[in-house]
Amino acid sequence: MKTTNRRAMPILFMTMFIVMIGFGVIMPILPFYAENLGATATHLGLLFASYSVVQFFFAPIWGTMSDRVGRKPMILLGLIGFGISFVFFGMANSLWMLFAARILGGVLSAATLPTVMAYIADTTDAKSRGGGLGMLGAAMGMGMIFGPVLGGFLGEYSASLPFFFSGGLAFAVSIFALLLLPESRTAEERSHARTQVRTNGLKDVIGALSGPVGFVLIIAFLATFASANLEGTFALFSQQHLGFGESEMGLVFGVMGVVMALSQGLLVGRFINRFGEERMIQVGLISSAIGYILFLLTFNMVSIMTVMAIMGIGSAALNPAVNSLASKRTPPDQQGRVMGIVNSYNSLGRVFGPVVGGVIFDLLGYQWPYIVGSVVFFSIYLLSFMLFARGRSALPTPALQLSEETSAAAD
Repeated sequence: MKTTNRRAMPILFMTMFIVMIGFGVIMPILPFYAENLGATATHLGLLFASYSVVQFFFAPIWGTMSDRVGRKPMILLGLIGFGISFVFFGMANSLWMLFAARILGGVLSAATLPTVMAYIADTTDAKSRGGGLGMLGAAMGMGMIFGPVLGGFLGEYSASLPFFFSGGLAFAVSIFALLLLPESRTAEERSHARTQVRTNGLKDVIGALSGPVGFVLIIAFLATFASANLEGTFALFSQQHLGFGESEMGLVFGVMGVVMALSQGLLVGRFINRFGEERMIQVGLISSAIGYILFLLTFNMVSIMTVMAIMGIGSAALNPAVNSLASKRTPPDQQGRVMGIVNSYNSLGRVFGPVVGGVIFDLLGYQWPYIVGSVVFFSIYLLSFMLFARGRSALPTPALQLSEETSAAAD
């Protein structure tokens, strides 16, 4: 790992840890917080979806800006914007203020993840990139473990306290980043990116499908869609299938978070180096497909925690490998742009996944979102053989560019 990366990694780790704590904090309390302000179930669905919708549009914009002006300013923008949005959450006294805070948070915090991933790409070689992205995934997993616990604990004292606390953490980390985080891109690199890359928003996101990272984007969208299918219905599934309540749900998701954090932090980098990103993606896909079917065979807490652990290992293998593969197929002056586009497709999956899962749940029964999810994961697994072969044949050299169509559109 390069010297710059060793200096920066603790700050990058804390950045994503704090962002995911903030994401997790709202999970146990936002529904009740919003209901007190007059929200219906429809409002809650729109409130959660609005975050992913705006991230779909803004992640590639901020990613491209990080190529042009540097990673550090965009990371600071994401952290400060995240903090401001959570302060607004805590101050909200009407439903429209909640939506405004949620949308603002989605717009500004969308600068964080693609920029941090691009920073890791800037400061790691091809061999250590998977490990660096795995550590990033571990930070996110740990944030998702502690966030809901922290939200529930602080929410006992005040409904708004978790929001103010998370906002304060984001402001504190932004100060450390301002003072200690080195910029990973030279002035010459930023100047070159300004002459080479211009973003056209939605046209750029769609056009990337025809380029050399298109097959990665397809996998990212479908895998996130299938995963979000579970996230949107799992509480209802567990209630009907096993009679679980809120405390059991917290324990089950905690187990999955711990497995993901440990796997991504300790194992993923080594496995990617040994087996390659493509093999790790396929391991993640097939284990997720099996895990969805096994959910239907669970009968108590031990069985469902075992399946959750399997799912955690699958997710730990899949996500860093997807990001690492996209990064390695992107030239240095477009890392932020492409990482932003990958995050756009992840956001799109998080928009449609819960909606489709909920509709299937209501129309066909609680088993069917998991049957459909398993079929989707297995189909992606089979599709990946063709997509990987096509991707390799289309890219004769390691320095891979976005499609000529996308570049032409950007010009």
